[in-house]
Amino acid sequence: MSVQKQTVLITGASTGIGKEAALYFQKQGWNVVATMRNPSKETQLSALENTICERLDVTDTASIRSAIETSLKKFGKIDAVVNNAGYGLTGPFEGATPEQIQRQYDTNVFGLMSVTREILPHFRKNKSGVIINVASMAGRLAFPYHSLYHGTKWAVDGFSESLRFELEPFGIKVKIIEPGAIKTDFYDRSNDNTVSASPSDYKELCELAFKNMKSAEEGAISPVAVAKSIYRAASDGSNKLRYVVGPDAKSFLFLRNFLPDGVYAGLVKMSVFKGSK
Repeated sequence: MSVQKQTVLITGASTGIGKEAALYFQKQGWNVVATMRNPSKETQLSALENTICERLDVTDTASIRSAIETSLKKFGKIDAVVNNAGYGLTGPFEGATPEQIQRQYDTNVFGLMSVTREILPHFRKNKSGVIINVASMAGRLAFPYHSLYHGTKWAVDGFSESLRFELEPFGIKVKIIEPGAIKTDFYDRSNDNTVSASPSDYKELCELAFKNMKSAEEGAISPVAVAKSIYRAASDGSNKLRYVVGPDAKSFLFLRNFLPDGVYAGLVKMSVFKGSK
């Protein structure tokens, strides 16, 4: 008797972490539903066995439902959903427009919730399933000029931790992936910046902070490392909630957990504003 392959649906699979996760799950023998806003542009994933590329925009509920329905028709069952699609808004909060703020939360929080809500009836029916939310170390600590991005990741962290209690009685697991700095084009492709629209008072310190933070990212981990952690979260069968990925994430989160607020804030300011007058 043959064992049915497991199936994963991944959002934001056109590049970066999402694409590497799709490639890694496929190599491990899973069926893969790689979703993205423009699947017609994807050629590598669509050429793989047991892999389909479907249109899914996390801000469009109809596209979420359509992608799930197509996945079930093709593979019969979905075993894991990876909420990976994201948008990064950086820079001073004061320069952010209402539209930018809305997009930040629509993509990173409300979109993630919409995908989760749409898959839950299927998971409850099967009394199994894993929801994997790609958050960040940014969901449990904070750096300057990332206030809105941090706000969404903190929201994802709190939402996920509470949701795990609600879904555990149905055999559904909730996992959080918390990477540190990653070598992807996220900050070119999915990043928006408020610096030019902010009052000039912010300019000098903001530019210094971004320069110092970029230097600190030289030892960033590869998206493949994050993909492997996502796979482990989907397949290890444990009730583990958080998967911290990368030496910087482990170090920063350790310090944040054990140092008093004032001491930790001093370390952040010393690091981020190093060289200020």
